[in-house]
Amino acid sequence: MVTVGVLGLQGAVREHIQSIEACGVEGKIIKRVEELETVDGLIIPGGESTTMRRLMDTYQFIEPIKAFAAQGKPVFGTCAGLIMLANHIEDREDAHLGLLNVSVARNSFGRQVDSFEADLEVKGLNAPFTGVFIRAPHITSADPSVEVLAEYDGRIVMAKENNILGCSFHPELTDDHRLTEMFVKMVKTSKTKLSV
Repeated sequence: MVTVGVLGLQGAVREHIQSIEACGVEGKIIKRVEELETVDGLIIPGGESTTMRRLMDTYQFIEPIKAFAAQGKPVFGTCAGLIMLANHIEDREDAHLGLLNVSVARNSFGRQVDSFEADLEVKGLNAPFTGVFIRAPHITSADPSVEVLAEYDGRIVMAKENNILGCSFHPELTDDHRLTEMFVKMVKTSKTKLSV
């Protein structure tokens, strides 16, 4: 049985758990570092990236999540989670986790009041996916090793590199579980490889 964790420090944690369970696998809220050992993949949800970093520092999550990803276990960052994954953040000296070889700009699509939904063509999906954008970042540049999965208005809003997946929007705030399913497939593949 595959178990997918959701970092439970801040953000739309419950909605991610519901989406994971809708994909037929177990979801688990992760609030302590040692709980990382009990899951096969990890979602870092949206929220406020500065607050999330402070909480990750307080609960000493930075190095353990890097080690988790270094084992080949998949990590999926949504909205602020994408900012946490990026190895460069515009207007900031240092990155957070630095697991995805991209540069990101924060709040690219305006403030909370400018939130919107848009239909996105996502590589690997046979029909558009509705992205919910709330104070969303976007990827300003990506290394050649990074596969761009979706763009909106000429901006990269979803990308994948090996076992790391990131998107600018909130897939958990819709009833469409295809992106969670995409991540669950990554987790299942990785678990099979790691158990060999």
